[in-house]
Amino acid sequence: MTTNYRAFAVGLLLCLSGSANSVDLVINRDIDYESLSRNTLRSIFSMRMTQWPNGKPIRVFVMGDKTSQHADFSKHVLGVFPHQLRRAWNRQIFSGMGQAPMKVNTEAEMLEQIENTPGAIGYLSEDNINERVRKLSVE
Repeated sequence: MTTNYRAFAVGLLLCLSGSANSVDLVINRDIDYESLSRNTLRSIFSMRMTQWPNGKPIRVFVMGDKTSQHADFSKHVLGVFPHQLRRAWNRQIFSGMGQAPMKVNTEAEMLEQIENTPGAIGYLSEDNINERVRKLSVE
């Protein structure tokens, strides 16, 4: 019996360690913010808010709908499901009122775009965040 409990505990730890690699919000270093509210982030990532308060355009970068990073970010940071974001983007596009965010294929590409694009915002796994971008907290 003790062996079964140990095996269960090891399995549980492995599962939890896999989910511990969270996805965090990152912005271009030139953006002078330390945190944003969840509602502001929802407005930004649903493409309703298109400018920073200083008037500079916001450039939103996301990964594909089916990636684990996108799902984690949508659910845990924004508090919405990926299909809800897709619906908001489609509404903007089809109404002629906006456009979808820029899609990247890898976290390396996300890091490069956030670093090199003024006004950029996106997300990265905690392991991939470095001094080239600024981590932003959620209020």
